Amino acid sequence: MFAEILTIGDELLTGHTVDSNSAYIAQKLTEKGYWVRRKTTVGDDVEEIKAVVREILSRKPSVLIISGGLGPTHDDVTMLAVAEALGKKLVLREDCLKRIEEFYRELYEKGLIDDPNLNEARKKMAYLPEGVEPLKNTVGAAPGAYIEHEGVKIFVLPGMPREMKAMLENEVLPKLGERKFVQRKLLAEITDESKLAPILNETLEKFPVRIHSSPKGFGKYIGIILFGEDGEIIEKAKKFMEEKGIRFEEGW
Repeated sequence: MFAEILTIGDELLTGHTVDSNSAYIAQKLTEKGYWVRRKTTVGDDVEEIKAVVREILSRKPSVLIISGGLGPTHDDVTMLAVAEALGKKLVLREDCLKRIEEFYRELYEKGLIDDPNLNEARKKMAYLPEGVEPLKNTVGAAPGAYIEHEGVKIFVLPGMPREMKAMLENEVLPKLGERKFVQRKLLAEITDESKLAPILNETLEKFPVRIHSSPKGFGKYIGIILFGEDGEIIEKAKKFMEEKGIRFEEGW
């Protein structure tokens, strides 16, 4: 099961903001048993976003998670771009509009803003591509969106990390279901990654696993993560490498 991640924002491309969202999303998808095949970042441009969404969909991943560009300002154009990429119209969702109105009313009552009334910028966040399922934003104003398109589950999430994490945990991960998946971290007692490489290649040819190696410098250990569908396959791959002369310690 493959997944791709698309993060959106000019601030990510200029380096003013570090893209922590894609790392967090990738970690959660990996824990769910998905191979994250690509992570892509584009700026706040409708044509760029639209082109990349179509390119990703052409590869038919099981899941596409998009983060960023859902706010009230002129450069928040993600929903429009996704709608155009899917050949859909943007429609005003009254249920989302009501939630946005309640959100700003709550901020006003807390003394955090001086005007609780809806304006065009706030109303803009209630426009979603037709046919999508809104995703609840429990800590912010802008709703997310979920739609299955030609077998690809597409999730559109906010870019603010706090909002993205809440929506991912509460709305996205439950829709992905539970998958059987194991990852095991080991320390290989070998000083040179180049000596480990042929053994890893043999292991990959023999067993249905993925292997990530992380050198710790030229010292005593090289970190290994084994990924597989069950613990038995992981253990067999580990024993095979041990028979080739590699000694392991658990953990990193």
